[in-house]
Amino acid sequence: QLQLVESGGGLVQPGGSLRLSCAVSRFTLDHYAIGWFRQAPGKEREAVSCISSSGGSTNYADSVKGRFTVARGAAENMVYLQMDSLKPEDTAVYYCAADPYPVRTMCDLGREYIYWGQGTQVTVSS
Repeated sequence: QLQLVESGGGLVQPGGSLRLSCAVSRFTLDHYAIGWFRQAPGKEREAVSCISSSGGSTNYADSVKGRFTVARGAAENMVYLQMDSLKPEDTAVYYCAADPYPVRTMCDLGREYIYWGQGTQVTVSS
């Protein structure tokens, strides 16, 4: 059973920034694509971003493109989601998840991610 642990959520004003972290094992980082998803109250879960197991390829939902950046830590076993220019509609519980995508140089937000973290709340409000 893989473990993923999110942190870094909180309350931020519109236009502000937050960085979410997803702690994973080295094995997970090297063998699984990592995705970020979010779910707002009363809404369906939405794919946000993903990064390939090679770390060289990323994808973003149109709603966050140009504002969010996904990256892997240089040394630590972490995947980060840097969120800038936050909007009230970004308010949601954010989850990281792992997908055993067979191609190390790609990730796909439309695939079924198998392992999930517990989520971290992000609230954007003045």
